[in-house]
This record gives sequence, structure tokens and C-alpha cells, in this order.
Amino acid sequence: MGVAGTAPAFSLAATTASLIAAVGLLSAGTLLYCGLIMFGVTFAFMHLNRVIANAGASYSWVGQVFGPAAGFIAGWSLLVASAVFMVSGTTPAATATLLLISPEHANDTGAIAWVAAGWLALVSAVVVKGIKPTSYLQILMTVIEVGVLVLLIVAALVQYSAHPVHPVAWQWFSLTQFTPTLFATGSLTALFFFWGWDVTLNLTEETENANEAPGRSAVAAMIIVALLFIFFVIACQYVLTDEEISQSSTNIMFTLAEKLLPRPWSYLAIVAVMVSTVGTLETQILQFSRTMFAKGRDGALHPRYATLHPTWQTPWVATAVVSGIGFVLIFLSSWLPTVSDLIRTSVNAIGFQVCCYYSLSGFACAWHFRRTAFESWRQFVFLFLWPSLSAAFLVFVAGYSIPTFDWLTDVVGIGGIAIGIIPFLLNLRRRAQTRLPAGA
Repeated sequence: MGVAGTAPAFSLAATTASLIAAVGLLSAGTLLYCGLIMFGVTFAFMHLNRVIANAGASYSWVGQVFGPAAGFIAGWSLLVASAVFMVSGTTPAATATLLLISPEHANDTGAIAWVAAGWLALVSAVVVKGIKPTSYLQILMTVIEVGVLVLLIVAALVQYSAHPVHPVAWQWFSLTQFTPTLFATGSLTALFFFWGWDVTLNLTEETENANEAPGRSAVAAMIIVALLFIFFVIACQYVLTDEEISQSSTNIMFTLAEKLLPRPWSYLAIVAVMVSTVGTLETQILQFSRTMFAKGRDGALHPRYATLHPTWQTPWVATAVVSGIGFVLIFLSSWLPTVSDLIRTSVNAIGFQVCCYYSLSGFACAWHFRRTAFESWRQFVFLFLWPSLSAAFLVFVAGYSIPTFDWLTDVVGIGGIAIGIIPFLLNLRRRAQTRLPAGA
């Protein structure tokens, strides 16, 4: 689930071209250093889960450490990011589907919207059926996508070892090559690559050994996807010219496969993107529905969202909500002129929202363990220093990104979080009314 949540094939298809456009040959280095930063958040999630195992994950931890308002914002940021992801998450699957059945419509935003809605409906139905069928399907899909990625990476390094388009150099990973502006620009896109591993922590109440297994799984998933991301970006620049990368947009995996594998084997790249997208849609719907379920159960949102299906015991109301929002956003996004605009806007907005709830979780870990962290150097590093530095960096990236966004990205990214004030205040009023004595 952790690997599927980050959706390696989808993330690479959706954002590799954008990352390379932003930082060029420093793309692999950006992923390496952002991966190290993300590990601080991963350790924070792992350690907080050991003391508070809750389906709400970040919402629950931040709320217990910093209070209900901060917890609500952390949970709301995840809800908004997951909802926006219904657009960027379904687009590569829809594009890949059209490449197989109707290539002439692969860049038509209207056609993509209809196919994306179909994928969303199918995935939502699977998720409502329960976690076990979802997890069994995830195993198969994750093996397929990781296998294809490894095949492409190995083929690229073998076939182009004698004449690489961009020979690998240590300067790609040198910190001296980065300026603060350049690193911050690439970091927001890189954070989108890594987002999603934390779905394991939203499944604690449906997992054996709930205090240990989800956190360890998240760390293992981060190691796997970090290696895949770094080596795939190297492979792309090893094989493809700058022009080929810029023109490929969300089809970069297929562009790479076409240069490495004969047809029909090159279509494995399309299959990998499709199964990866389906997998990450499942995990994002799981994150959204479990977080909303936990909020409804705690009274932070209306109790209706904690309603479980009588047969499948899944939070079907919360699942229906995220699916409905997804349908609306998908068809609104069809008004954007190009697929690239759609992906760029949603990725940047999600990156901002992820910074919000990841940073709050990192600070919550450092604060919660502030007394025990100084008992040993190991606890100081993993419970306090690494999580707090990672959280501070995420705050910097979020703050830096605001003036660089266009107005639509600011509305989606910042406005999506800010609008959470309305349900928060309405829910405070509802809870206050329910506490009034009869006849008052």
C-alpha cells in the first residue's frame, strides 16, 4: 500500500517532464535531497503511530499535540489534497487509455475528462467493497508497475551506456550547483513525487500489529520509491533529448519505452501508468475516507461521515463524498486549454497542501517527544532533529511557492485549505448546540 500510494509509474509519468523543465540536470539531485527530507516526516509518522494508532493519522496526532484547530487543519489539508488529486490522478490513466484505443484524442481535455470519470467510478466501487479486495488488487498492480520501471531503467542504462544523451556526472548531485531559488522551485514538484506513502498510517485500525507494521511499511516504501524515482529520472536524461522530454509531457514513460523497446512491448509503459494510477486512486480514496471517518467519529465533522456500510464495514459515505467531488473537479478541469496546464496546476496545489499537513506532523513529533528525545543521540536525531528540520523545510517551500504560483494554483492550493474554516466553525456551532440542556 505504501508503494502504491506514491504511485511510482504515475508520479513519473505526470511530473518528470515538469521537474526537468524546472531544474534540468539537477532533477536527480533534487529527488535525492527531497527524499532525505521526506524521511524526517516518515520517521515522525512512524513514531507518532507507535503511541497513537488512529485511522485519522496526521489529523489525530496534530490534534492531540497542538489542539483541535491545528488537527482539523492538518486533516483538512489532506482531504483537499486528495480531492484535487482526483483530477491529476485520473488524467494519466485517461491519457494512457486513449493512447491505446483512440490516440487522436490523447490530448483532448474533454475526452480525457470522460475517461477519467469512468476510472474514478470503477475505483470507487472497488474501495467501497473493502480493504481486503483492495489490497489483493494492489499487490498485483504494484508488482506490474515496479517491474516495468525496473525494466526501463535497466534497458536505458545498458543500451545507451556507450552513447548517453546526457552523461551522468557528479555535478547532478552537488549541492553547490543549487541556488535557494532553484532548489525550492524543484522541491515542490519533488514533494508530489513522494506524497502518498502515509496511506499505511490511515489503515492502522484495519491492520494487525497496528502500532508497528504501518510505520515500518512507510519507511520501506520510501526507500523503494526513492531509488525508483532517482534512477528513472537519470534514465530519462540518459536516453531522451531536452526537446523529447519537453514534448512528451505526461507521456514521458511511453516516449522512453518507444526508444528502448520494440512494439508491442513498448506499450508496457502505458499499462504501468494505468495500473499505477488505479492503485494510487485507491490509496487516495482510502486516505480521504479514513480521515473523514475519523473526523466524523470524533465530532470534528458531522457524524454522518463515520457511517459504515452494513455489509462491507467501510466508510461508504466518505467514499461517496470524495468521488462526487472528484467528478465535479474533473469536468471543471476540462475547461483548461491543455493537459499540461491541468497537471501543473493540480500538482503545485497538492504540493502546497502536502507541505501543510506533513510539516504539522513533523512539528507534532518533535514537540511530543521533546523530553525523551535527549535520552540518546539516536532518539534525538529520529524523534526530534530530523522531523523538525524536515517540517521547517516544508514550511519554507510552501511560503516560497505562494508568490510563484499563478492565480488558479493559489486559489486551489491556499483557498482549498482556507475554506476549511467554514466547516470548522459550523461544526463548533453544531457541537455547542448539542450540549445545550433541553428547552434552552
